Amino acid sequence: MLSVTDVMAMAVVRSAGARLVAGSDGLHRPVRWVHTTELADIGPLLREGDLLLSTGIAMPDSDDGLTEMISSLADSGAAGLVIELGRRWKELPTALLAACDARGLPLIALAREVRFAAVAQAIGERIVDQQLVELREAQRVHDTFTELSISEAGPGDILEAVQRLAGAAVVLESEQHHVLDYRSGPEDVSTLLADWPARSRGVVLDERTTWDEERGWLVTRVGKKERGWGRLVVQVPERPTERQVAMAERAAAALALHRLHDRQRDSAVRRTHHELIVAILSDPTAPGLVQRCDAAGLPTARRQFVGITLRPLVGSAPPTSPASATVGTRVEEVAAAAVRAAHELKIPALVCHLDGDVRAVLSLAISSPVDRLVDDLAERVGRRHAVVAGAGRTSARPGEIDRTLRESRQVVDSTPSGELRSGRLRRLDDVGLRGLLAMLSGDERVATYVQRQLAALREHDRGSENALEPALVALLNHPASKSDAAASIHVSRPVFYDRLSRLERLLGVALDDADTRVSLHVALIADEMAQLARDGAPA
Repeated sequence: MLSVTDVMAMAVVRSAGARLVAGSDGLHRPVRWVHTTELADIGPLLREGDLLLSTGIAMPDSDDGLTEMISSLADSGAAGLVIELGRRWKELPTALLAACDARGLPLIALAREVRFAAVAQAIGERIVDQQLVELREAQRVHDTFTELSISEAGPGDILEAVQRLAGAAVVLESEQHHVLDYRSGPEDVSTLLADWPARSRGVVLDERTTWDEERGWLVTRVGKKERGWGRLVVQVPERPTERQVAMAERAAAALALHRLHDRQRDSAVRRTHHELIVAILSDPTAPGLVQRCDAAGLPTARRQFVGITLRPLVGSAPPTSPASATVGTRVEEVAAAAVRAAHELKIPALVCHLDGDVRAVLSLAISSPVDRLVDDLAERVGRRHAVVAGAGRTSARPGEIDRTLRESRQVVDSTPSGELRSGRLRRLDDVGLRGLLAMLSGDERVATYVQRQLAALREHDRGSENALEPALVALLNHPASKSDAAASIHVSRPVFYDRLSRLERLLGVALDDADTRVSLHVALIADEMAQLARDGAPA
């Protein structure tokens, strides 16, 4: 938008010896058109933004008349007054200067004669040119967001479009003032995101859109006023143009439309949490990651962290879910329950579903009773959903959060099948050998070992009505009593002894040997865990 300052910089105005003599406070006023007149009572006929050219010959003689005339021009919203010296005055009256200063109306004196028609033409052409540019930009904004809306683009694409159009940083925040997503501008984004929640709360949004001059933020609401779920913030240091306001509002509308298309009410928050947890697992020391966690509502300064994995039990469903609910739906429900439990316990957390599990990072105060709070959260989720729950060891540094997350997954992977419905949160100390085998589950050498130990037994059992593997499992599960072992598979002691003898001949080993038992036990556990993993069930 052309301003009074821009007009004074134009060649045709500078050539007339233009100088500002009063009303410097109004130099930023936009100039929307220019008029030439000698009428003193022209004020009521002007529109806001009109610039007035005059020689002053018909202006009032008295100080009161000049003051009244300037008040009339200011009340109409005039951009300023330009007076050519020589026809009426060689020096402008003091009362005129004082009135313009009082009302902040720019008063420009032209020392040399100039054709007003040439001035009006030059200014008019500049205004029209700018309007054409603004129209083209407005069309570009319209086309961009129309295309994004039609394609049901996600928040990331929308923010990238805003960044591209504005050439500045853009932030999407939740209604709790947590950063959901952002795109950086030409400046260091860490300065913008520093202490974000507290700074953002200081920007009150009474209308749909506002510009906070102190922070240089253009802020617009995402969604209706009574049901808004977030705000969009664009870094705009100078007073925003109409195009910038329209761009921000169109972007907010596109975000709201995406929200309507997405059945997950908290999808934006969940997506942000998913991205952060993936980033933590990839490289917890990545630049800016700690700051992103802080901005998303997971405090990291003077905190301790615990990773949790929650895995829905296959074949089970909570009482409130239909029997036909898909595994994906159950994972979503478990994630929602984890978010709710963390909120009830006032524990800041990142929660997402990843590879069929719900993964969470909890941020706890140094003085918090960590074990009790983590157990309580798992129990609250377990009351609503049948899950296997595992927790990693507490981490005291943000750079080690990936370790506690990985350990929690390892605990769940190594939970014995007989304990799947215990509902108890398990930790790394609870899994022992199974934890080691869980870490090695993808190693081909383990699979080769299992095959070598159990191939003959499996080949025999496939072609026999009297399988021998149950006898081996019973022996390993009851090492101190063969009577208990026989009873566990409902056979007599003589029959059990006969099967053990056949096992020894088949495998070529002595089952009384401790190393032999350990070797076979490890192979059976590794095979069980691999089988459950292949079936898609919790280990």
